[in-house]
Amino acid sequence: MDKLFDTVQPYTDLAGRVLIAAIFILAGWSKVTGYAGTQAYMESAGVPGAMLPLVIALELGGGIAIVLGLFTRPIALLLAGFSIVSALLFHATPDQQILLMKNFAMAGGFLFLVANG
Repeated sequence: MDKLFDTVQPYTDLAGRVLIAAIFILAGWSKVTGYAGTQAYMESAGVPGAMLPLVIALELGGGIAIVLGLFTRPIALLLAGFSIVSALLFHATPDQQILLMKNFAMAGGFLFLVANG
């Protein structure tokens, strides 16, 4: 059975990277196309709108880097931290519990990338 897993590992690695990064690539792009609205939403939550370019760079650039396997460990660590911080800032209410847990789950996946590359 280990031989089978070794054979498919390159494909499962790529699929895993694409699946975990897709949400960040799409979210980063939506922030580019909806810049003013996103900036206003951030500010309404007490986050300086001036941080939006950094958020876009991390989500879009970091997501693409994860898919390509570039700088995987440091980018995954940043995205894990980002997932936790954004969960606590934007989803720490009773009606947002699923989104809170989704962000924590993504952070867990990124921590696996930190540990294993």
